[in-house]
Amino acid sequence: MEVRFDGHCFGCGPLNMDGLRLVFTPGPDGSVAEYDVPDRFQSWAGMAHGGVVALMLDEAVGWAAWHAGHPGVTGRLQVSYRRPLKLGEPVRIVGKVENVRRTLVHCTAVVENRNDGSRIADATATVMAVKTVVDPIGGQPR
Repeated sequence: MEVRFDGHCFGCGPLNMDGLRLVFTPGPDGSVAEYDVPDRFQSWAGMAHGGVVALMLDEAVGWAAWHAGHPGVTGRLQVSYRRPLKLGEPVRIVGKVENVRRTLVHCTAVVENRNDGSRIADATATVMAVKTVVDPIGGQPR
């Protein structure tokens, strides 16, 4: 299997103006992004849709695998929601590689409040390593 990054990913694509456009950077805590959820991702009044939170976690494990040298696609994502994410709430999203077994990359991720560190959601995931091609027109993934 081969996947191609063309810059239009809904979670991280810099060319997708409707998406989250998350930017993950590698660091000692894992792959980290910061985000404030805009009103257009509302579910119940004042709250972000749970699918957007799951997307953040999915992007975090994908970028953690990428930064660790094992780019791939998510084969399993198990999400635990700890509390609702408020619209406009500043969050920190962190993904980590826990271990690698052949072509399976086992990861964890969290979404937490950037100010007080309170946990909004967390996940465990298995990323399946695949050949990845990056289109020069879409930009190099970070």
